Amino acid sequence: MDTLKILQASEQANWDYDDEADVLYLSVGKPRPAIGIDIGDGVVLRYDEATQEVVGLTVIGLRAKVAKAA
Repeated sequence: MDTLKILQASEQANWDYDDEADVLYLSVGKPRPAIGIDIGDGVVLRYDEATQEVVGLTVIGLRAKVAKAA
């Protein structure tokens, strides 16, 4: 079985928040095409099959998650 590369050292992390849709987009390095895998609770893992790396996360409904945690 191949090893999945998870959050190896990166020079750069990027994020963008869509206030209207309440969605947070996080990427390791520059955003790039990837497969989205729903891991539950409104979180989508972004995975690059070619390099077998996790390249980002999408968090849907961020405001509700933050309010719930407070």
